[in-house]
Amino acid sequence: MRPHTVTSAVLSLSRLSTSAASPSTTRAVSTLRALASTCPTQRLFTSPSRCDLVKPQAKSTALPTTFTSSARYSTKMASTDSFLELVKTRRTYYALNKELVVSKDRIQDIVKKAIFEVPSSFNSQSNRVLVLFGADHDKLWGFATEILKTIVPEDAWKHTADRMNMFKAAAGTVLFFEDQDVVNKMQEKFPLYSDKFPIWAMQSDAMIQYVIWTAFTAEGLGANLQHYNPLVDAKVASEWGIPDNWKLNAQLVFGGRTSEPGAKDQMPIEERFKVSGA
Repeated sequence: MRPHTVTSAVLSLSRLSTSAASPSTTRAVSTLRALASTCPTQRLFTSPSRCDLVKPQAKSTALPTTFTSSARYSTKMASTDSFLELVKTRRTYYALNKELVVSKDRIQDIVKKAIFEVPSSFNSQSNRVLVLFGADHDKLWGFATEILKTIVPEDAWKHTADRMNMFKAAAGTVLFFEDQDVVNKMQEKFPLYSDKFPIWAMQSDAMIQYVIWTAFTAEGLGANLQHYNPLVDAKVASEWGIPDNWKLNAQLVFGGRTSEPGAKDQMPIEERFKVSGA
């Protein structure tokens, strides 16, 4: 039944009801009026069984929630400012301990979401991640210490040993890789951009590092980013079963904060920013 048909029926029966209408006609008018007032429009024209009559609901006294364009703009600004404040508070924390302020499950959840959501060129999804906790984290920095001991001059060793102990004192490490098989396949598939895919893969890897680092900051964790690859690559691959096609790029050390980062010097913005056409 079309909408105008129902409307005409209601009007016709209404006119009948004002004259010498029979009881059955009066009931029909009441039924149609009830349907029009209680049944969603799109269901008035289906089978009656799909639209049961219900008692009219009491009108709510609550004020409708409305947002003007200025209110929506203000809300967006507040969200953006909150995000930028988080970007600002993401800092390098070197002094860390093994006391996590969030669960290991929460940390894994953050990493997994970052893997899913961080973009990659042509949606190639080349990022790979390994998270180490506890004894496995300690083992990583034990490997790094052993390797560095063989190549760092003895008179410079104390400084290096102190750094290794500092990283080992943290709670865990996130290791970031690129899947070179994915990069190679993209190069074969799109030869015109062959020289760009390694660069784009590294850019995507940098994004996931930053997202996880910033998310850790939001959770109250401290973190610092290290690059002891390729020194530890072979040990990492052997110990944790890393495929040959995974190329290690960086290590994000994380844990509980034991001190605050120092002041951050900034170059003048005029030397770093240009705008045109604004």
